[in-house]
Amino acid sequence: MTARRAALVWFRRDLRDFDHAALHAALHDAERVHALFVFDRSILDVLDDRADRRVEFILASVRELDEALRARGGGLIVRHGFAREVVPSVASGLCVDAVHANRDYEPSAIARDDDVAASLAGRGIDFVAHKDQVIVERDEVLTRAGTPFTVFTPYRNAWLARLAPGHLAAHASDATPGRLAPPPPELAAPPPSLADLGFRATDLPALGVPTGMSGGAARLSAFRRRMDAYATARDVPADDATSRLSVHLRFGTVSVRALARLAHDRTLRAEAPGAATWLSELVWRDFYAQLLWHYPHVVAHAFRRDLDDLPFRNDAGHIDAWREGRTGYPLVDAGMRELNETGFMHNRLRMITASFLVKDLLVDWRIGERYFARKLLDYDLASNNGGWQWAASTGCDAQPWFRIFNPVTQSRRFDPDGAYIRRWVAELASVPAQSIHEPWSADPAVLAASGVVVGRDYPAPIVDHAEARTAALELFGRHKDRTAR
Repeated sequence: MTARRAALVWFRRDLRDFDHAALHAALHDAERVHALFVFDRSILDVLDDRADRRVEFILASVRELDEALRARGGGLIVRHGFAREVVPSVASGLCVDAVHANRDYEPSAIARDDDVAASLAGRGIDFVAHKDQVIVERDEVLTRAGTPFTVFTPYRNAWLARLAPGHLAAHASDATPGRLAPPPPELAAPPPSLADLGFRATDLPALGVPTGMSGGAARLSAFRRRMDAYATARDVPADDATSRLSVHLRFGTVSVRALARLAHDRTLRAEAPGAATWLSELVWRDFYAQLLWHYPHVVAHAFRRDLDDLPFRNDAGHIDAWREGRTGYPLVDAGMRELNETGFMHNRLRMITASFLVKDLLVDWRIGERYFARKLLDYDLASNNGGWQWAASTGCDAQPWFRIFNPVTQSRRFDPDGAYIRRWVAELASVPAQSIHEPWSADPAVLAASGVVVGRDYPAPIVDHAEARTAALELFGRHKDRTAR
């Protein structure tokens, strides 16, 4: 096959120069390959926080990618504008034959790519999309009836049965030297500053979040040493037992194929008891991505249409208390305070805080989902939406509506010594373990000895869990009865 004259690789949520499907294809298909990243104003302009940690993470990662490409004779063209306009314009100016990009599965991204592809086609330029951010995508794993899976366990079983070496194989990007082209002089400006993008510096460096490919590699190296304990330790938020790779997966500074290959190989060799559990978490990621692709209505609606109009109370005071970590339930408050202060929340806490908002406070899951979307450093639409709908019992493979997390029981089980609570709820730092999970029922003298008076130093519970549980069961039950008629 005759190579194309020139190609452009459009980097998006894949900020690395290795095991990169679009880069691999371009280098093997073209004689000259340029690289582009666009700080897309259609995304950035609607962010309400001008000190957004995610923007700072992306900028640092883009700078590292640019350095890596320059070391290989190329370089990254970095533009700030509307991708729908910038990509066709740059591609046309470079006289490329094709634009390569890794596929995105979010409805807004699909619409953007369709627009870009149409604009490129009008200029005689091909748009070529590749699978890169997931292991299996779209219609690759279906039920025997040819329909999408909507329950996780059968999907995981089919995913594992379908898995072949090609799914995990790395995409080499070491084509003939000289094929990576540096930006032409008119496009060779260095990456912009945060101020150029209209943002302010954040506390990301102080939080110790490593950025870019080097940060992803460091996180993976650290996790390899503790992967064995993952299955048993991952649910304890006080322990550093998870991979902390979610933000790197979100922005593609690591390769999901490399992670899945590591977990799969260890599982086959029975080297790490936690490897199979971690692999299952990566399968969850694929599961939610294919659900979003098949059922884009979930962005704003319940997957289960019959539960789309549940009559939630949506008490404004309760919503504010939940957001600010002052519900009076220590583990819930600890999780929300960590999210607000760092942009991170442990997965167990995501389930607990989401269940509390929906089932205890009777607040529409979409309000919580949108709040997490603003705050999470690793925010991913598919996974965030899927997790919230699971907790709210409105999604596919949902937690049954009559199962409601007890925040005190969860606290005693997953933070038995109160170490996590003490870390994030300073008012309770001196409270003994036997009293810290439900301080409102503790001996006032014990609390006083720790300098705590409930209602003064730490909030009293804003709802009684037993009463809230009954109200949630009645709300869901009444709705089920009404829709069944």
